[in-house]
Amino acid sequence: MPRRPSPLTPALPWLEPGQAFPAVESAWGEHDPAPGLLAVGGALDVPTLEAAYRAGIFPWFSDGQPLLWWSTDPRMVLETAAFRLHRSLRKRLQALLRAGRLQVRMDHDFEQVINACANTPRAGQRGTWIVPAMVAAYTDLHRAGVAHSVETWIDGELAGGLYCIQIGRMLFGESMFSRCSDASKIALTALVAFARAHQLPLIDCQQETNHLASLGARPLARADFMARLRLLVQHPNRIEWRFEPVYWSEVLPSANPTAASHTAVHRA
Repeated sequence: MPRRPSPLTPALPWLEPGQAFPAVESAWGEHDPAPGLLAVGGALDVPTLEAAYRAGIFPWFSDGQPLLWWSTDPRMVLETAAFRLHRSLRKRLQALLRAGRLQVRMDHDFEQVINACANTPRAGQRGTWIVPAMVAAYTDLHRAGVAHSVETWIDGELAGGLYCIQIGRMLFGESMFSRCSDASKIALTALVAFARAHQLPLIDCQQETNHLASLGARPLARADFMARLRLLVQHPNRIEWRFEPVYWSEVLPSANPTAASHTAVHRA
């Protein structure tokens, strides 16, 4: 449970729909009840969400809570150049590619992916922060061309995946799910391969976890994160979200695009 605010805890701004966000530097600090909490209220529409991500802010709240906006310090990030593909995952991925059992699809079924992220049980967690309002909001963001899904299809079935945000040359990871071993990790590996191929150097992971750290992610001071973010979001969005077999060579130097031809994506 969050600690009760003390008389010295800064008051949180309550936003009206369309109202500008406060500066991220005003977010609650490490000695406040919820470090990183910035504001309450506002709206979950497409313009507000895009403005939030451009400003280094993200929504995160549970069912029954008001709309909460966060800017954590430090920020967990994954430099796509620093991604670590562990030996066991590399062997699994190569075996699936050689057997022609794997397809990586992008934006083929975004709604199935986000609903699976919301409804797949996770060890040690009760419920989900991907409440129906979030599902609806990010589906609208997908229709606006800002949110995207990366999907692992094995033997013709959706086995796992993730959804993320792209603004300029910046990526923001949101959530993953798996229905079989390594399926979400394969989706993340595909996202990294795609990002390297399109010169997208940074994925915002928001929260620090041991799992992300094992893949090469690291905490970055908010001031440094914001400096990188402001530069990267200035670039225009001119990327086609389509996974091509040749992208595997970004993470599997020995990958043979001809042998991996079954991974080609067919957009819905």
